[in-house]
Amino acid sequence: MTTHLATEGRPAGSPQGSGIGDAALPVADLVVVLDFGAQYSQLIARRVRELRVYSLILPFDTPLAELLALRPKGIILSGGPASVYDAGAPRCEPGLFTAGIPTLGICYGMQLMAHVLGGQTGPASRKEYGRTRLFVDEPDRDEGLFRGLEPRLISWMSHGDTVHRLPQGFETLAHSDHTPYAAIADHARRLYGLQFHPEVSHTPWGTDVLRNFLHTVCGCAPSWTMTSFVERAAQEIRTQVDTGRAICALSGGVDSSAAAALVYRAIGDRLSCVFVDHGLLRQGEAERVVEVFRDHFGMPLVHVNARQRFLDRLRGVTDPEHKRVLIGREFITVFAEEAARLGRPEFLVQGTLYPDVIESGTRTAARIKTHHNVGGLPEVMPFRLIEPFRTLFKDEVRVVARTLELPDEMVGRHPFPGPGLAIRVLGDVTEERLAMLREADAIVTEEIRRGGLSREVWQAFAVLLPVHSVGVAGDARTYGHVVAVRAVTSEDGMTADWARLPAELLETISNRITGEVRAVSRVVYDISSKPPATIEWE
Repeated sequence: MTTHLATEGRPAGSPQGSGIGDAALPVADLVVVLDFGAQYSQLIARRVRELRVYSLILPFDTPLAELLALRPKGIILSGGPASVYDAGAPRCEPGLFTAGIPTLGICYGMQLMAHVLGGQTGPASRKEYGRTRLFVDEPDRDEGLFRGLEPRLISWMSHGDTVHRLPQGFETLAHSDHTPYAAIADHARRLYGLQFHPEVSHTPWGTDVLRNFLHTVCGCAPSWTMTSFVERAAQEIRTQVDTGRAICALSGGVDSSAAAALVYRAIGDRLSCVFVDHGLLRQGEAERVVEVFRDHFGMPLVHVNARQRFLDRLRGVTDPEHKRVLIGREFITVFAEEAARLGRPEFLVQGTLYPDVIESGTRTAARIKTHHNVGGLPEVMPFRLIEPFRTLFKDEVRVVARTLELPDEMVGRHPFPGPGLAIRVLGDVTEERLAMLREADAIVTEEIRRGGLSREVWQAFAVLLPVHSVGVAGDARTYGHVVAVRAVTSEDGMTADWARLPAELLETISNRITGEVRAVSRVVYDISSKPPATIEWE
């Protein structure tokens, strides 16, 4: 478990930060994933947690002394887009491979291990992408990665480089049709490499390989649960806050609500929750958040009506990144003002998730969009951040929320962006355009719920486009607004597919929006997946 406390005066996730995780506190039976820029790094960490071992993602160049201080039971080197023999290719400290810690290199991680230890790596004579036959050479070794598996398997490959010569001490565990060293091992030093990707669902037995590494090779006990996460998190927060005070940025969503409940468990009434109504919420949402939160939790809640000041800040702003930054900074200004009235608490609690961090950009991952609670924060802040879910995914936080006994209405709530409808009103944000979108969005939500699909889709919402379209009403020409409907299915928000809603449901939604929302003459349905699109339009 990692509770991320940002450096004094600097927001978490800033370019000068320490990366994805916070390596300040050791964790029993911890496995560290070193990120070399792979799209699958977070998926590796997730698979490890699914096997009930806690995982932490750190940048590839984390100093070895910091890694050793964490006392990890194992280390996994992720894949990555670089070639290990190129100048400037990402490297970990070579001493990692002689530290005596079981280490598993995946794809680029395997090539790096071989390259550093004296093997030869270079371009493959034939690249392998997608489903690939794998032939296990030593399936019966007691301590091996392939224990209990068939000698002929189907794996998922994605590589243009390969290992041409093994370092001294290594042997072949498996090969493919075109890769002689698809899996390698130096059992004496407990160093292992896989050219395929065991973390993806396209390698259906990949979890077995990871399990063998974690439980057999590393000796990790399958004891990590969300209950233990909650207990440890509360203790760490209690230690970090000490006798201080904190305020929580409460939005009413599952992330911030679970963060509030967790910190309240740790420090009691030294936490004050601040709900800022920025005027960018869905229809009736502000009132409902206050009602549910006060009735269920019984903890101090400050309700701030800041609608006008946020709209004033957004007037004339159409660039989505600028919107996010302005909203993030205005939030901090409001929290600072409320903190002055509450005795100037030193800490600010946020429900930041791993996708927020990775999409905002890190030293090893490109920025996709700036999340207001990460990259949208000002350079200097009057708080230190507490972000207990910074390395978790949305569905994992939902498990935490159930462990903390949050009401089902909160746990099952569809994700809603912190900048709210400002990034669903494409273009200029005005009261009139917000009102139109609220009406359309309420119709989408109501019909999805009426169709019994609320739990099947990850998110469903409306977007107001910055275009007009010719229409006809009562035999007369109209020139109205266009609304896009977006509904997706997802497991963790990192990838998503468009939801195949019934045609009859889409027809009902379209008829209601064009019939009930003034000045809307056309409805379109978004059938883009993530990637290449994102879930939100801005």
